Amino acid sequence: MNNIVIKNEFPPNFEELKKAANRTSNWRERLEAVEELGQWKHEETMKLLMRIMENDTVYKVQEAAFQKLKAFGEGARLPAQKKGDLIKGATKALVRIKKSLPKGHTLEEFKEKLQKMRSDIYDTYEGEKGADFDQWLENTWASL
Repeated sequence: MNNIVIKNEFPPNFEELKKAANRTSNWRERLEAVEELGQWKHEETMKLLMRIMENDTVYKVQEAAFQKLKAFGEGARLPAQKKGDLIKGATKALVRIKKSLPKGHTLEEFKEKLQKMRSDIYDTYEGEKGADFDQWLENTWASL
C-alpha cells in the first residue's frame, strides 16, 4: 500500500495544478498533476479529477484520475479506452503534415514536423502508445 496521506483541504497550488492538468501538449505533466491532486480530498480537486478521468486523451492519465477518485471513496466509473483517432481529425492532420514535406522525406523529418505543428497529437499518441510509439508512428507514416 502506498504511504500517501490524503489531506481534507484545498491545495494551495490548485491553480497551477489545474493549468498542468489542462496542458494538452504534455501528458506527463497531466499525470503528475493527477498524482498531486489525489493527495487533496476537496470538492474542487474531485471535480477536476472527475473531468480528467472522463475527458483526458491519454488513457494512463484517465486511469490515474480514476484510481485517485476511488481512493477518495467516490463511485467513479472508468470510461472505456478509445479506439481509432484519439484526437478528432488526427488522421487528417497527419496526412496534411506528410503532404507538406518534400517527396522522399524521412520518418525523422515527419516526426519533427508533427512535434512542432501538432504537439497535442504527438504527445497524446506518445503517451498512449508508450514504448510502441515509434513503431506506430512509422506504420502510420508509411500508410498515409
